[in-house]
Formats: sequence, C-alpha cells, structure tokens
Amino acid sequence: MSSENGLEQAEAKMRDAGQPEEAIRAFANAYRRLESGDEAMLPSADLEPAGDVPTLDELPESGGHALDRVAVVKLNGGLATSMGLRSPKSLVQAKDGRSFLNIIIGNTLALRARYGVRLPLVLMNSQATRADTLEALDSHPDLDTGLPVHFLQSMEPKLEAESLAPVSWPSDPSLEWCPPGHGDVYGSLRSSGMIDALLEDGFRFAMISNADNLGAMVDARIASHLERGDIPFLMEVVEGTEADRKGGHIARRRADGQLVLRETAQTPDEDQDSFRDYRRWRYYNTNSLWVDLRVLKDTLDRSDGVLELPLIINRKTVDPRDSSSPPVIQLESAMGAAIGSFTGAQLLCVPRTRFVPVKTTDDLLVLRSDVYTLSDEFVVAPLPERADNLPYVELDSKYYKLLDDFEQRFPAGAPSLRDAERLVVHGDVTFGEGVRVRGAVELEVDEPTRIDAGTTLAP
Repeated sequence: MSSENGLEQAEAKMRDAGQPEEAIRAFANAYRRLESGDEAMLPSADLEPAGDVPTLDELPESGGHALDRVAVVKLNGGLATSMGLRSPKSLVQAKDGRSFLNIIIGNTLALRARYGVRLPLVLMNSQATRADTLEALDSHPDLDTGLPVHFLQSMEPKLEAESLAPVSWPSDPSLEWCPPGHGDVYGSLRSSGMIDALLEDGFRFAMISNADNLGAMVDARIASHLERGDIPFLMEVVEGTEADRKGGHIARRRADGQLVLRETAQTPDEDQDSFRDYRRWRYYNTNSLWVDLRVLKDTLDRSDGVLELPLIINRKTVDPRDSSSPPVIQLESAMGAAIGSFTGAQLLCVPRTRFVPVKTTDDLLVLRSDVYTLSDEFVVAPLPERADNLPYVELDSKYYKLLDDFEQRFPAGAPSLRDAERLVVHGDVTFGEGVRVRGAVELEVDEPTRIDAGTTLAP
C-alpha cells in the first residue's frame, strides 16, 4: 500500500469521525513532512543563547485591571494513564483532599473576587476527558461567564509503522486514535469557535498551561507586561539546572534572531553534548504561555488554520499497555514550539514555584506533603525555605507507580518531608500516620514492611 493511499484513508477516517477540516489539514501537513523525512533539526551552530531575559520579580505591581482582558486556558486532555488510571488526571486528588481541577477553579474564583474581573476558565478536553470533566464542573455553576467552559482538542489516526496507513484495532477501536500533542491547542481554539467567542467578548490575551501544573497561576503583573509591551506571544521560562538537561530549551536562530524551542528530537547526534549544556542554553520551557488572541487569529487565518510546528514522531504500540501489539506512529507537536511562529515573541524568567508539573507519583507525594501549602485563595506554593531545594523523591516503580498501589502504601497521607533532602524507597513499604523524614533517607526492604505511626526516619 502506498503511503499516499494511507493519507487518503486517514483523511477519510477523520472526516467520518467528525473532525474539523483545520485538524485534517494540519494532520495532512504533518503526514507529508513525515514522508519527506522532515525532522526539523536545529544544529547548535545555527543557534545562539537567548541572552538576558527579564524576570517576574522585576515587573511592576499591577492593580489587576489587565486581567479583565485575560482568559485562562487549561489543557485538560490527559488521562492519568502513566499512573494506571483511565480517568482525567485533573480529577486526581492533588492537595488537602482537593483535585487539581478544584484547586484551579478555586484560584480562578479567588482572583475574580480580588480584582473584580471576569477571568473565564476554559478547558481543552479530549474525547476521553470530556464527560467526566463536564460532570465535575456541574457542581461549580459560579464559574459561568456566559462563555463556553470547554472546547475539544482534535484527534487523529495512529499510523501503522510500516505502511503509514491508519491502524485498525477492532478489539478496542478507541485505541486507533491519538491526540496530536498539545500543539493542537491553537488550531482547536480556532476550529471550535473559541477564539472568536473570546475576542467578541472583549478578551485579548489567553494564558495557556497544563492542568497538572498548579504553579501556573494567572499573574496580573504578566498581563500588564503583555499589554504594555504589545507582546504577541510570551513563554514563561526557568533557569536550567542539571535536572533540566533533557528538557526543551530556548535559543535564537542566528539567521534572523527569532526565538525557537529546541527539544532533544530536534538536536543532531553530534550536538547532544551541547544540548545538555544547561549553563549555555540557560532558559527552559515551562509550558506556560501567554498569547495575544488577535495575533493568533490573524496568524491562523492566513495559514488556513494550520500553524506549522516542528514535527514530533512518537513511536508506540497501538495498545500502549501491550508491547506485543502492532507498532504505530503518532504525529505530534508541542505548543511551546509556536514561539518560532511569532515575530516579537518574548521570554519571562519565573521562579521554580511556577513550574511544578506532576508527572509521576513521586511528584505527587512531594505536592501532597507538608513541603507545600494551599492558601485560602487556592495558591499552591512550597514553604519559603524549600522553594529552591525541594526534596528528591524516588519510589520503587514496582509498588508505587500506579496510583491505587501508591494510595495503599500511604493510607494516612504523605509523610512529613519539610526536613527531608531525599527519600528513596526500594521495595514494598507502607507508611503509617505522622511519619517524618529528616535528611537523606534510603529504604531497602526484601519483604513488605510497615513504618509505624509517628516514626522519624533519618540517615
């Protein structure tokens, strides 16, 4: 079967599933780049460091008036599959018995009350998260601003690795589909009508971030900064550390001075050592972005709804939980890569407290512990003395990777980590109530073990 037939079949499959024409065009664009071998490489020789970047602390205080022209967009399409669940990750308990979504809602309502602004909260759902999330939103009628509370990201066929035809998996047809990465947010904002709805209601900017990063809260100083500088696109970045070496960093193209995001997959083999030099490539993407909706609309209108972003080729099996199922290719893009599409895009260096994504149960344990606090305005923040040195946690993946197993081993909640440097667990350990960890602790057991309530663990 030729790959051209594969593209025709994929386009027909997307139309049959009711996908927007913009999404089909974006998929076809990515498919043709896959065929041509386009890997969007960014050699170090073509780049230079971003240079000095303003910091959030340097921005003047704001009365909050600019927030009345800001909408909050949260990416909510993810299931907690990496933790063994098939439900929205945002509905997982995050802190003090509240889910990620409840904390996001609480903070949005608190900011509305403090500044007297509308501040709509809009979720980008996937087909997989839509129903459960909308049910959860039913208990928050006070969120209503007259605008839609969500829009759907598109979906595209997984491709057979060899033929590049859409894969067939009759035992579970839902596994024949995948999201096109969070770079899809721009096209989906347009195809859903959300951009037009926001602009017509007087909103100029959107802050876009992941629902699992509770540090990504709207800040009036940033909104005023965008308005003052007429900034079309702003990415929040953090200064790199050794832990960020595999993450995406920002650089400038020597040819035209344009800011670009470089990921590992865009780095030639001979430049991998350079890529990991976090002192040279100083600023790293947080996936918290601010965009001028007028500029985004004009940019998308000029390109027929397709924002061509660097292609990410994700190789998996059709059933990600079954390594013996057929190999497939998923065509994806990253939303941060859009920085290369906006002339005049800027960076803002923010504290690490604004970048606390929860990707694993290790991260979740730190968030649930007493290292973090949850304020009356639903601001999640580390203790001031721990802001720059969060404890390192590594739990045995055999016993703690899946959320149900994790919960069973912390039945009374997280241990105290405020005085901990490290907690590494090898084996099956259950923690009683009020356990405290001090310093660097490493536990290794050969059989199931319980730490008694009130125990202090120390080196």
